[in-house]
Amino acid sequence: MAVLPGKTSISTNLTPFEGGKPDRVIDTRAAFGIECPWPVLGYSGANEFVPPIDDSYHFDPDTTRAILAGFMHNRRVMIQGMHGTGKSTHIEQVAARLNWPCVRINLDSHISRVDLIGKDAIVLKEGKQVTEYKEGILPWSLQHPVALVFDEYDAGRPDVMFVIQRILEAEGRLTLLEQNRIIRPHPYFRLFATSNTIGLGDTTGLYHGTQQINQGQMDRWNIVVTLNYLSLEHEMEVVLKKYPALNNKTGKDEVKAMIQVAELTRNGFKNGDLSTLMSPRTILSWAENTGIFGNREEAFRLSFLNKCDELERPVVAEYYQRAFGVELMVKDDGSK
Repeated sequence: MAVLPGKTSISTNLTPFEGGKPDRVIDTRAAFGIECPWPVLGYSGANEFVPPIDDSYHFDPDTTRAILAGFMHNRRVMIQGMHGTGKSTHIEQVAARLNWPCVRINLDSHISRVDLIGKDAIVLKEGKQVTEYKEGILPWSLQHPVALVFDEYDAGRPDVMFVIQRILEAEGRLTLLEQNRIIRPHPYFRLFATSNTIGLGDTTGLYHGTQQINQGQMDRWNIVVTLNYLSLEHEMEVVLKKYPALNNKTGKDEVKAMIQVAELTRNGFKNGDLSTLMSPRTILSWAENTGIFGNREEAFRLSFLNKCDELERPVVAEYYQRAFGVELMVKDDGSK
């Protein structure tokens, strides 16, 4: 049994993967809707670290090929793009179809070197308190066939980033000074990252808290791919798969207008007119809330408008009017 570091109450059986190669050929056309120039393999078995499959997920061809190259050729892959484009979910959904265990870590400012590497902890053994070294998530992942995903990679602290730098090499070993031990990576350990910027810091003013990444470290990422928002047709396809009750002429027209509102907010965000935007996740919430409350305008307020700055709400109301041809009454406090 393998135990998730720091979570002694959570355990999983990794036996099907220990030391073994992926044993199942994947039909990439059926699984991802793309042709791949190399054979793609996955596992027959699964454990609780394998993400659940989202049948409605739409795979971007270029991003999917980049992620599959990471899995099949042990490439270090970074996915860059604006928030809400589905960068982390894209990696998870590829892993789900490969039955490949996947662990995500959000590199916020509270993640420290100790969190990644491990630390001494006091534990009870035979009724006595003893000091025992508890591995962090990084050495644990390195020793298993796990896809480790660093979310918000460009927000990581400098001391944490230098810990990661060594394992960015394909055969990068991790030296645990605390234990005088060198860990060799498992042959099927894989490393991915997502970021809003490309390592140059927040040059646009859109992503406060991001930092410049050491260019020596950026050079170690073998593949960098940009993921943008879906086209209107593909975004409609995702929404209609999630909510098949809308898959009729009236529903399609409504979903199309909802996505048009979202696209206007995204352009407004890029142009600096708005400080927030509608992601595909927001559209899905809007569609679901419309079913719950039975009112599209009320659902829009609850799903998105109330998240906006009060001074920007008239701009959002204008976007709504353009898409639906209906005036959305907005007061300064965002209420009707």
